Amino acid sequence: MAKFSGAQWAPITANHTVGGQESVRGLVVHIMAGTLPGSDSWFRNPQAQASAHFGTSKAGKLVQWVDTTDRAWAQANGNRTWLSIENEGQGGDVLTSAQLDRVAEVFAWVHKTYGVPLQLASGVDGRGLGWHGMGGSAWGGHTQCPGSKIVAQLPEIVKRAKALVGAKPSGGSTAGSTYKVKSGDTLIGIGTRTGVAWKTLAALNKLRAPYTLKVGQVLKLAVPVIKPAYEPFPGEAWFKSAPNSPVVTAMGKRLVAEGCGAYKSGPGPQWTDTDQESFRRFQLKRGYSGTGADGWPGPKQWAELKVPKVG
Repeated sequence: MAKFSGAQWAPITANHTVGGQESVRGLVVHIMAGTLPGSDSWFRNPQAQASAHFGTSKAGKLVQWVDTTDRAWAQANGNRTWLSIENEGQGGDVLTSAQLDRVAEVFAWVHKTYGVPLQLASGVDGRGLGWHGMGGSAWGGHTQCPGSKIVAQLPEIVKRAKALVGAKPSGGSTAGSTYKVKSGDTLIGIGTRTGVAWKTLAALNKLRAPYTLKVGQVLKLAVPVIKPAYEPFPGEAWFKSAPNSPVVTAMGKRLVAEGCGAYKSGPGPQWTDTDQESFRRFQLKRGYSGTGADGWPGPKQWAELKVPKVG
């Protein structure tokens, strides 16, 4: 069994192959062309003949539909060797910061669980973070999935995943390392020398075909590692003072995304009994009990909620 503890387990009974995941080359990013509830409903319909391992909402909810030892039906010929994550939205959208965080968390878990390198995949035979369209006709011909704007965000996902695991950039180089182009250099040659896939070099440096290099040009070899932008724990006394703050709103949105919101409207910036009840539901969902599930946030629970940085 391979389930990511950071995702809500929402197993489907159809549209997947039990025990069918032959290997894991990496994680493939998709766009739903719809909503998370809509995709959840569709994947449960036997006529759909479609599914994915994971899914995110724009607000940052993360679900897992299919155990990663089982094969989801997301990218045709790529299903046997790649995991999949669908994202709420339409073609032409960008992923929200909360979605970027959730995909990065899944990718970091895939790295730890299956040894997948924290890098952009160079293609269907590569390893790392990929996207549906890279598989062409063999992967169903969905060349516009998830769209060019989201493909451009993939390096940011890799960056956030590296920050989560404290990894050094690819090629064993330090954060911010570079390479100065010499006479006769090619992207493939530099990739072989540095251990960074040439397509990754192209993406990092925004190079386009025919990938012309200039002597003396400085190329990035890796994305600098940064810490995810989460709100620090403000202290239990802060909550008990009934604060009015955008941090409370951000917390409420994360609680709603986790399926724990008790709100009839909002959430809003004013801390209320509804916020406390919503947090209590989150505590119970995470397995806390007694005084650990009284609705008052504690530092460990706050860290588990991952409230995005405000401002």
